[in-house]
Amino acid sequence: MFVKSALVKKERCFTVKPEDTMEKGLELLEQHSIDALPVVDGDQFKGIFTWYHAYRAFFYSDAQKDEFVRSTKVKDIMVNHDVYLNIDDVYEKALVELRDFPIIAVVDEGKFLGIVTRFDVVNQLQSAFGMNQSGVRITVTSVESEGRIGRLGEIIEKHKESVVSLVTFDETDKMVRRIVLKVKKKNNIDKFTKELEKSGFRILDITED
Repeated sequence: MFVKSALVKKERCFTVKPEDTMEKGLELLEQHSIDALPVVDGDQFKGIFTWYHAYRAFFYSDAQKDEFVRSTKVKDIMVNHDVYLNIDDVYEKALVELRDFPIIAVVDEGKFLGIVTRFDVVNQLQSAFGMNQSGVRITVTSVESEGRIGRLGEIIEKHKESVVSLVTFDETDKMVRRIVLKVKKKNNIDKFTKELEKSGFRILDITED
């Protein structure tokens, strides 16, 4: 999956300019109930303006609030001018960059294309885990060795299971792989899980939702 699959295009983004006042930026944040705005000059991405950094700047200033928000420019408190995604970056990169910020810009050779939001990332994760569909979630572990995912696929095929989602986690400190498999509910789950166990997959949990 690539970043462009979750891109909020620039035409749908609320933005501020570097020369705009902090007051204007705060008004936009409040008006649209959002936490951050991309800072754009023409078509060039310049940084991110956030509630947190605006109030942090005021806290460490000696100015009165009204004077500060009217006289301070967005360019004076914007951050992350060098933190952004490229349109063809893989989606996983967004997970890392969005740990501390609600949005991240998507840029192509300096030109602002849009943003990816933390909200969209959460939605994509919900989809990856099959949380939007009902079924049976089976969590297993297996010794990390060649061909284990292939063997799991063979068992799935044998029992004609309909896979909703499959996510794996590499627990390198234990040399085991944790696998979360969600399948559509059928009346053969017991047979399916017993064969998983016979093939060396340890069942940790089975949950129906």
